[in-house]
Amino acid sequence: MTEKVYTGGSTLPKRMSRAGSAGLALTAALLCTDDAVAKTPSDWLDDITVAGQIEGGVNANAARPANGVNFGQFFGDRANQVQLDQLTLTVARAVDTTAANYEVGFVIRGLYGADGRYFNIAGITDRLMTSRYQFIVPQAHLDVHLPWLTRHGLDMQAGILASPMGVESLDPSLRPFYTLSYTTEYSTPFEHVGAMFQWHLTDHIDALFGVDTGNQVSFGRGDNNHAAAGYFGLTASSLANGKLSLTYLGRVGPEDAIRSLGHRANSARRFWNDLSGTYKISDQLSLSGELNVLHDEGLHANTYSFVSYLSYQLTPTFILNYRGEIYRDDTGLLVTSFIANNAYMQATLGKPTLTQSAPPTTYGALTLGATWRPVLGHSVKLFEIRPEIRFDRALNGTRAFNDLRKVGQFTFGVDTVLGF
Repeated sequence: MTEKVYTGGSTLPKRMSRAGSAGLALTAALLCTDDAVAKTPSDWLDDITVAGQIEGGVNANAARPANGVNFGQFFGDRANQVQLDQLTLTVARAVDTTAANYEVGFVIRGLYGADGRYFNIAGITDRLMTSRYQFIVPQAHLDVHLPWLTRHGLDMQAGILASPMGVESLDPSLRPFYTLSYTTEYSTPFEHVGAMFQWHLTDHIDALFGVDTGNQVSFGRGDNNHAAAGYFGLTASSLANGKLSLTYLGRVGPEDAIRSLGHRANSARRFWNDLSGTYKISDQLSLSGELNVLHDEGLHANTYSFVSYLSYQLTPTFILNYRGEIYRDDTGLLVTSFIANNAYMQATLGKPTLTQSAPPTTYGALTLGATWRPVLGHSVKLFEIRPEIRFDRALNGTRAFNDLRKVGQFTFGVDTVLGF
């Protein structure tokens, strides 16, 4: 099981990045302490990397739902249709978070594909395209390492940021399955405009905190209310002889739209709580778990969930993966399928759109899969094929799946990822 991390050499937990802006090269050099060797602008520019990645896949459903949508799934949501999920280009300059001097870097990533519909940001890229394939900027942030307060200092990322909460990520190379868990989709945020900080308290303990405009909104007309939100939490790494890592992240702030709740949306807060951990049982076998609780004052809604993961390295190029989840949506307001191509962002802004929801339901989901990752060499940095079989069921008997006709749903997915 792989945690969410920024690409570009990041060693920060989750999606906390270590990257900044090429125009600040000289500033970065001047900020170095007397004990460090100052880098020239050309040295700084030499550390900039460029990487691309392509993902495509298909998620088959023998029930052939009339609306063409696999209920409760964002990635691979279109039943029996091959699609380009992501085409990404990333330019980055990684920051050494262990340095005794100041460091400046950046990450800029563009993404085009079907997955862009769900990770868009209102007021930035949500109006560029209304088709199934959309362009987004999931990351564009300045990153600074500050040797302050403690021996390992403080790291800051500011700009367009991926959420640090949860186990699974937008980047397919950093998650074990093609599809996402309910917890990831409905009980963790995706994208922010704001700033995140990681304070390295000790060799093993970090404090995480930050402030932003909200989940997938920005400023002005790109915001769905007029209040900010923020994170707080702790992460512990390399515990139990390096076998155990733990992360708790809390988040609080209004997330509902004024168009839906009126001005009460500015004070009706959403509380997110997510605890995740990974334990390396052996060199081949690792276990991960995620416990999540969400409460929304505006919607009077709650979700509770637990997700477990097992990963077994059968050979150097072949991995077997398991995911089991129980997810409770006690109002039926959170678990939603977004039928129209722009429905997700329209719903975020409180605008009318085409969606499909089930009654209050306790969902069970079991996913089994494999990852074949041969080493091709040359300019190919990553090649992997990931088949999976997934069974979802309403444990309380509601008819949530396949046009709200069935208690359960089988899907058979496969995707391919190519990185260069």
